[in-house]
Amino acid sequence: MKFDLIIDSRSSEVVIALLRDGQLIELHKQKHDNNFSVGDIYLGKIKKVVPGLNAAFVNVGYERDGFLHYLDLGMQVNTLKKYTEKTIGEKLNTASLKNFKNEKGIDKDGKIADTLKSGDHLLLQISKEPISTKGPRLTAELSLAGRYMVLTPFSDKVSVSQKIAKNEEKNRLKKLIRSIKPHGFGVIIRTVATGKKVAELDQDLKNLYKKWQLISKKLKGAKAPKKILGELNRSSTILRDLLDAKFNNIVVNNNEIAQELKDYLARISPTQEKIVKLHKGETPIFQKYNVTKQIKGAFGKNVTIKNGTYLVIEHTEALHVIDVNSGKKVDAKKDQEENALEVNIEAAKEIARQLRLRDMGGIIVVDFIDLKLEKNRKLLFESLKQAMSDDKAKHNILPPTKFGLIQITRQRVRPALTIDTLENCPMCSGGGKIDSSLLLIDQIENKLANLTVIKSNKIKIATHPFVASYINQGWFFSSIRYKWEKKFNKTIKVVGDDRLHLLQYSIVKK
Repeated sequence: MKFDLIIDSRSSEVVIALLRDGQLIELHKQKHDNNFSVGDIYLGKIKKVVPGLNAAFVNVGYERDGFLHYLDLGMQVNTLKKYTEKTIGEKLNTASLKNFKNEKGIDKDGKIADTLKSGDHLLLQISKEPISTKGPRLTAELSLAGRYMVLTPFSDKVSVSQKIAKNEEKNRLKKLIRSIKPHGFGVIIRTVATGKKVAELDQDLKNLYKKWQLISKKLKGAKAPKKILGELNRSSTILRDLLDAKFNNIVVNNNEIAQELKDYLARISPTQEKIVKLHKGETPIFQKYNVTKQIKGAFGKNVTIKNGTYLVIEHTEALHVIDVNSGKKVDAKKDQEENALEVNIEAAKEIARQLRLRDMGGIIVVDFIDLKLEKNRKLLFESLKQAMSDDKAKHNILPPTKFGLIQITRQRVRPALTIDTLENCPMCSGGGKIDSSLLLIDQIENKLANLTVIKSNKIKIATHPFVASYINQGWFFSSIRYKWEKKFNKTIKVVGDDRLHLLQYSIVKK
């Protein structure tokens, strides 16, 4: 399994594509002027406390006030509040918390009006980006994420990722971190810290403490609202969270971004600095690495899987709905239950990919094809859990209901990614919409796959003369038509018919 990161720098945004063995699994868009990303730290001013919601609205500079719930304050919010006020007033001359006295922790079931009031200043972190008409979701539990660990101020707790299974390694890391961490800070040890030596961990910890020093410096004399510390850009964040030996290439079409990534890799993994490559040439970077075509095929309402199986994805304000359809996929050697199970398992893999690719969050309801046997329903449930096991977003999957529906909740920290894949119809002067023309050849191939179950050795395809020429072009053994003949073991004839428009075709079994 190999990963490639393809980065397309455009005039207004940077688009990042993560490929696994050539298949698109994540797509991120980062505006050049995006100031409210997850992880950013702001100095906010409490604008209004709402006891009925047990929450407060906070001015952090966004057009709509940020939302801060009591449960997001953290036990040490009084200490954070004290630190914020003293640093703003320049009564603290150091970032060190060694001699800083913590205040009493708040009650877990308390009221926000007892802790905060209008006009209070507080350091806050973006936990969820603005979505639709809502402002950013905020938290007072500050965390500074590094390559191997997460630094949490006003705490002395050292915890280890649950994905580190061996107790010996857990104890080693805990003991090591306790010996080097600064006083007054807690540490969460990440999975990638497994097996790392003290020098690497110590350097990561020092880098995180430098961030805290920068926060302390920028906070002195600051006036709310103000951005205090920005999170890494999305490409660096992906590298920080996913980088391992499986990364094959990082290709970018912008020299400045390429150098930034090289500098970042030089700090966190010097041996992999060479995998960053600058894209040159006239061919667009996404076109060269087959990203554009995959985007067109993956972001429509209907998503084809293979052999006629497809998903229908609908978005509503309350939830996302996914319907699984078998199309014309039928294996005569298997009964209805076996065919349904096979389609469902293939669909589960694609659904896991779609959730990650579109960054769909909130409630997702999936209507799989009905399965009669309990063992098959259980197998489908386990297959879906396995397919989603490498999804970094927090999620929960419930077993199938009596109606055959599977419910999923997935962490939503930013708006779901939507891309319009429809194109203006070339036959009606843009009055109508059609599916992407890039997918025409794939659509014909999928249709052929459905037809091959029919006992017919000869197939004729009629299409627009331009398309027919494209399918037949090239040396005989290199043409698309010949590849189809080999793949489906059929004799295929492709002819041009000028009565058909550019994206129209017909297939006849002879």
